[in-house]
Amino acid sequence: MINKVEYENAVKKTIDYFKKAGIKITEEEKLKIEVVDFGLSNLKEVGLQILTYVNTERVCAKEMVLFPYQTCPQHKHIDSEKAKGKEETFRCRKGKVFLYIEGEGKREDIKGKIPPTDVKVFKQIELNEGEQYTLFPNTWHWFQAEKNGAIISEFSTMSTDETDMFLDERIKRKMEIV
Repeated sequence: MINKVEYENAVKKTIDYFKKAGIKITEEEKLKIEVVDFGLSNLKEVGLQILTYVNTERVCAKEMVLFPYQTCPQHKHIDSEKAKGKEETFRCRKGKVFLYIEGEGKREDIKGKIPPTDVKVFKQIELNEGEQYTLFPNTWHWFQAEKNGAIISEFSTMSTDETDMFLDERIKRKMEIV
């Protein structure tokens, strides 16, 4: 959980990231920014700021902001009653992102920092500005911004975040502000 001041500061910082990247958002969109600490009360290290443009039964488009070394914890998008597991393409718009997926890769060889959450996949995909990568349903993954933070555009099938499966059982996807 985060408190209201942390939430408001993270929203302001997210809006600043968009401005610096030349990404225009409306006043209404500013009010829709989610600040997710995954229930760990450690937004600096484990968190994600999300602006969802559209999420229908067929398609979803989001901007995700990661502050320096902030990590979205290891998870996968599984089949649910609402939808099949999510297929998503990440496109790095600003900064650098380290994406870790299933496959060959060693913990000691990664360029990112090991987050204070459970992680078990270490195949590294480095996304620089303008580069993208597509993840298929039911693929374990986690990602982290480099030292200057990052903005990622996500294009995917319908997002059902409430059904995501996280490796670390302490994680809660729902945003909670106290």
